[in-house]
Amino acid sequence: MGSKKRESSSKQESALENGEDKQKLNVSSENADVEPSKKRMKKEKKKKDIELPEVENMDEADALPASSNAHRAPLNSMERKKHRKLKDKVRHSGEGQKIDSGAEKMEVEPKNDGNESGGTSSSGGGLLPKFHIGVFKELAAADASVREAAAKTLAVELRQVQNAYDKLENKDEVEDKSKLEAEKDDGLNNCAPSVRYAVRRLIRGVSSSRECARQGFALGLTMLVATVRSVKLESLLKLITSLLEVSSSMKGQEVKDCLLGRLFAYGALARSGKLTEEWKSDNNSVLIKEFTKCLIDLAAKKRYLQEPAVTILLEIVGKLPEEALLEHILEAPGLQEWLEGATEAGNPDALLLALKIQEKVPIDHKFNKLLPSPFSKSALFATDYLSTIASCLKESTFCQPRVHSVWPVLISYLLPDVIQDADSASGPILSKKHKKSRKSSSADEDMEKNLVSFCEIIIQGSLLTSSHDRKKLALDVLLLLLPKLPASYVHVILSYKVVQGLMDVLSTKDSWLYKVAQHFLKELSDWVVNDDTRRVEVIMALQKHSNGKFDCITRSKTVKGLMSDFKTEPGCILFIESLVTMFLDEDQSSEEPSDQSQTTDDNSEIGSIEDKDAAGTLGTAEFLKSWVVESLPAVQKHLKLEQDSAKFRVEKEVLKFLAVQGLFSSSLGTEVTSFELQETFRWPKSVIPSALSHMCIEQLQLLLSNAQKGEGPHAVTSGVEAKDLGSYFMRFLGILYNIPSVSLSRALNSDDEKAFKKLQSMESQLSKEERKCTTTTDASKIHALRYLLIQLLLQIILCPGEFFEAASEVVMCCKKVFASSVLESSGEDEPEEDGAPELMDVLVDTMLSLLPQSSAPLRSAIEQVFKCFCKDITDDGLHRMLRVVKKDLKPARHHNSDSDDDDAEDDLLGLEEAEESDEAETGETADSDQQTDESEAVVGVHAVTAELPDASDDESDEGMDDDAMFRMDTYLARIFREKKNQAGGETAHSQLVLFKLRVLSLLELYLHENPGKPQVIKIFSNLAQAFINPQTTEGSEQLGQRIWGIIQKKILKAKEYPKGETVSVAILEPLLEKCLKLAAKPFKRKKSASNPSKKKQSASWSRHRLINSLARSSTFWILKIIDASNFSESELQKVCDILQNILVDYFDSKKSQMKCEFLKEIFRRRPWIGKQLFGFLLEKCSCAKSQFRQVEALDLVTEVLKSHSSATEKTSEQFLKSHVPKLSNLIKHLVTNMPEKQARRAGVRKFCGKVFQMLATFKLSSSFVDALEEDGCAACQSQFGDTFLALKKQV
Repeated sequence: MGSKKRESSSKQESALENGEDKQKLNVSSENADVEPSKKRMKKEKKKKDIELPEVENMDEADALPASSNAHRAPLNSMERKKHRKLKDKVRHSGEGQKIDSGAEKMEVEPKNDGNESGGTSSSGGGLLPKFHIGVFKELAAADASVREAAAKTLAVELRQVQNAYDKLENKDEVEDKSKLEAEKDDGLNNCAPSVRYAVRRLIRGVSSSRECARQGFALGLTMLVATVRSVKLESLLKLITSLLEVSSSMKGQEVKDCLLGRLFAYGALARSGKLTEEWKSDNNSVLIKEFTKCLIDLAAKKRYLQEPAVTILLEIVGKLPEEALLEHILEAPGLQEWLEGATEAGNPDALLLALKIQEKVPIDHKFNKLLPSPFSKSALFATDYLSTIASCLKESTFCQPRVHSVWPVLISYLLPDVIQDADSASGPILSKKHKKSRKSSSADEDMEKNLVSFCEIIIQGSLLTSSHDRKKLALDVLLLLLPKLPASYVHVILSYKVVQGLMDVLSTKDSWLYKVAQHFLKELSDWVVNDDTRRVEVIMALQKHSNGKFDCITRSKTVKGLMSDFKTEPGCILFIESLVTMFLDEDQSSEEPSDQSQTTDDNSEIGSIEDKDAAGTLGTAEFLKSWVVESLPAVQKHLKLEQDSAKFRVEKEVLKFLAVQGLFSSSLGTEVTSFELQETFRWPKSVIPSALSHMCIEQLQLLLSNAQKGEGPHAVTSGVEAKDLGSYFMRFLGILYNIPSVSLSRALNSDDEKAFKKLQSMESQLSKEERKCTTTTDASKIHALRYLLIQLLLQIILCPGEFFEAASEVVMCCKKVFASSVLESSGEDEPEEDGAPELMDVLVDTMLSLLPQSSAPLRSAIEQVFKCFCKDITDDGLHRMLRVVKKDLKPARHHNSDSDDDDAEDDLLGLEEAEESDEAETGETADSDQQTDESEAVVGVHAVTAELPDASDDESDEGMDDDAMFRMDTYLARIFREKKNQAGGETAHSQLVLFKLRVLSLLELYLHENPGKPQVIKIFSNLAQAFINPQTTEGSEQLGQRIWGIIQKKILKAKEYPKGETVSVAILEPLLEKCLKLAAKPFKRKKSASNPSKKKQSASWSRHRLINSLARSSTFWILKIIDASNFSESELQKVCDILQNILVDYFDSKKSQMKCEFLKEIFRRRPWIGKQLFGFLLEKCSCAKSQFRQVEALDLVTEVLKSHSSATEKTSEQFLKSHVPKLSNLIKHLVTNMPEKQARRAGVRKFCGKVFQMLATFKLSSSFVDALEEDGCAACQSQFGDTFLALKKQV
């Protein structure tokens, strides 16, 4: 309904304006001729009588605001009397009156379209310039440029009219003819009629809600009053009051339009400079006081008028001199009372007015409680005064989403522009200074004190504890502070309560303030984008007041994003120093009160289980320190510095902190100075918890591991110790270890201490040897071993009593690997025996024993050592690794003796007869287009019937000595012991899967470094067996995917593959046979699953397809190896015999699911196989048991013929000629026993046509026809007709 009323109101206003224009135009038309005839006067009189209703409407519009709704209030008696007079005047205005030359005339140029833009008015019988009425319509246009142009045109034309009017001598008759709009007591007696009309219409127009009428008409009024001096201020004030008077009969929207109209009208007067002119002309004028009183009265009527009214008043304050301000503005009636009640009423606009006046004239005694007396910045932000005006500032939320104008004024007092960038003048990246050193002057101290008081009383005490609107206002005010805020004061605005409030809001997405808080964090991030000092302060504040859990609770990446944007060395060093200070400062977590009403409750803490467990283990205070420890290595993780030296310096700072806090403790105080390093090291006053110390060591391991990965190959042979983080750490460790007052944070037992010293000594020797190396390979090996020793040294401290044996074995391997070098040997080493295992076997066993219980950095070091030594690994060592992958917790399944032939076949396909050397085990792979079925296949692993017994594993262990077996099975034995306990079954399985995954990583490295070695076949067969065995990958989809990925990427699709004399056909033949049988294996549902679900059936079928595809791919790979090797004809014949046996099952057994396309692809890729089996194919096609297989096999014969048609003509002719008798028998059999189905008959005809074509090409038709004999020829002629006759003609 409201929209309809506004629409009707707009239409009515347009009609009213048109009525006014028509009336003016009618009157001007009536007076156009000086001596009108009686006939013409009669016509015009009738015309005026017709147009009287329009004039009536226009008159009613004059009496009401232009923006009133369609439902207008009834006219009172005075208004009706006025309309009757005007009506009579219009009726008698056309009667014979003589018009003098100085009288006013109204002219119009008629337009067909009725547009009032063509309407003009002139005065004085053409002596006055014309005024175009159409500009009023343009004043309401939506385009600001159109409104401005219309306002300028209006002001220019009316100024010309007024200037001409002032020059007229006789104005009486003009006055008599211009009483249509203006009354005699309107105060505009000295103005031209057009000016009077324009002033009244402009004042009415500012109350219109149509489009942009308020803005346009207010602009026009401003320019008119500023241009035409004849318009008096007193008259304008009277007209505004009378024309925009609010009556008791008006409704809500009408009242609002009138009040807003008055506001715009007063604003126009203020901007026109009329008040300043009035002051200059008369210092004792009461009009300025009256204007001020009108604004104050208007502000008191409605809350939404208060702020704009004060804005208008402030514009006048800025233009008037101080004397006028003191004598007129401040002495205006009602102003003092309005100011006095501001604090009780909560009036922010009164406070704004007082502050602005105080800026211009220091008269604080005039404002009583509103401003402190005497006025000063310290008094303005005193605690008592801020508490007094808190109610005013809280009520400033009425203008949301805009921030009230009082806040920027207060901020300008709080943070002057002079010191806006006090601590950021040196550039975007700044150096860290202690807070006390920043307070270089009393002004800075006062500013910080004022800021603290303002934030505590207003932001935290008044706004954050109130409604949602005021919480939003608090964040908006903080954003206003940011542009001027020095970085050293960030901790003041991001206080404990502010950060807690942000976390409360961001932890719940349904909150109304969620987007507000997100916007605040975005603006905060933008503010720190080019300044690392700001970035550090923001991170410290957010994490300090959230105990390091800001991202966790808010479920955001705010802190993580800020930390990842450090791009320079100074910024990183600054952040590291701040983190260290936070860690060492015992008062960090106790600065804020533990008031539960101001903190985040337990339910709002949203994070991972690990985070919550860590918080419970370490406690609230220690959790912040744990975040510091985790963040330090992350600083350089995302850092991308152009200079390696800069990155190394950052890593050194992190390493020193982690080593000091994690490895050592001081017995004499909390500070120790190292004269050798020329540094002082500090510890917290309280003892670091063991969990936190463990975390420091783990992060130290991670730091060293990342440094080793990021070094690149050039760092290995550079020999520059200054950039080797491992060498620096060992030197640093040795220096601190030898300080008397410093000891390891955890005492070592005798075995660990002995291993610790061995590792130190060996690393030192290897470091010297590395610098002497001349080859990259030897330097890489030494470098990898050094980092493995460092990781083991840290692991000994981290896990006492678990790694000393492995550490001793690694040290022994280091000595034996570099026995020819000048490495020092200790007399404690046992002499080498003749029956001792191979060195590389010991190294592999040691690394395998470390893998299950090692941390990620230690595993990375092991992988680096394995990568360097993998070319020297023996077959025994490789077999031990493969044995881990194939190991299973469940016992092997045994088939019943009364099982049928299918079960026996399944056993064969499952590779139950594993040979001693594991060389005859199966291998299956898959085409790349089948990779999408991998996850389904792993899920459906139980549905596959091909299962592998583990007897082969036990047999293959016979060649291992007892010591090697003990080292190898230490971890596996523990897993099997845990398996016996029901509660530990799941844990044992997960541990075994994890162990297998880590061993697979080593195998992947081996394959990457040795792609063409014959050992690849052994790895392939074992991995394929592990993949096809359901029990191997049971319960772990990740394990199956990892095996699949290694087979595909590192073996089947590798550019290099085993070939040459090193490959034995005896290894490949069993693999080929089993892969072919697996490719022909049918899909069989488990007997136990009588009614499986659709999901299980789908998973079983997917896995069957995957394994079938693996078998086909592996067949192609094996044949590629055979083809690339120089095997003898007898060895190749064995390969063909294997394929021939498979083809026998293909033709004779219905259970064979061998695909014809697969066999065709074999013949296409390896034509020599088709050549050897061509005669066999012709025979089997003639005597196949299944007609379907017989017709399908014709494609195989065709494929063989195609492959030989591309050979030389003589060779192809000899090949075809040798098989003509068999071809004749086959075709004779086909034509005499034509299939009944049409599709099969078409296949036979197609095959015979191709054979006839080849025979004709090589001119073998005569021998072929002779071999057919008479009955065969008759059958062929009856079946093929002209085709066969054409062949016979060539005989």
